[in-house]
Amino acid sequence: MAGTHVEFPSNGGTSQGYLAIPTGETGIGVLVLQEWWGLVPHIEDVCDRFAEAGFVALAPDMYHGEKTTSPDDAGKLMMALNIEQAEKDLRGATQFLVNHDRTAGDRIGTVGFCMGGQLSLFAATKNPSVGACVNFYGIHPNVKPDFSNLQGPVLGFFGSRDPMVTPDVTAALEASIKQAGKEVAFHTYDADHAFFNDTRPDVYAADAARDAWNRMITFYRENLN
Repeated sequence: MAGTHVEFPSNGGTSQGYLAIPTGETGIGVLVLQEWWGLVPHIEDVCDRFAEAGFVALAPDMYHGEKTTSPDDAGKLMMALNIEQAEKDLRGATQFLVNHDRTAGDRIGTVGFCMGGQLSLFAATKNPSVGACVNFYGIHPNVKPDFSNLQGPVLGFFGSRDPMVTPDVTAALEASIKQAGKEVAFHTYDADHAFFNDTRPDVYAADAARDAWNRMITFYRENLN
């Protein structure tokens, strides 16, 4: 089930993204946020998987057309991300998804991977219509969500061998969300950073990825139906 590239309003202009729609009448909306590589085929495939599971999935292009396979270039793109513009793009994507005629209800979920994991938290603190947030090993030093603004629970997935989002970082993040009085559940696997990315055989962990996917689907269905 392949999705399509779409445009949506963003701060008086337009932004682009990839939209995948289920075969049923309506589905829970999920905003899918990219790794530091950009809106690459892997993220589009994740959207397609969501659609196959009955969800309406939108991945906004946070780099506005730029993408790379080079870690050095990916790091530069991530650090060059304009946080103010990113917030506007996330708001526009959220509104587009909530208002889409195939999206069920008036609350959506967010999920992101690596850089997108931190943007998932950020979007959830900036948009009251986000009722459930999922974070896969999120990291971005310039994105600082205000957890007091969360309107729903947070589910997180991390790798114990992740050199960027270490167990200490994970524990501190969980404590910060709890300190804000919000509901949070984190799961840590014996895995590396980016263990969910099945296009990277050097780090992909099939069992962990499968378990995290199933937990995430259940999480959305329990909190957004």
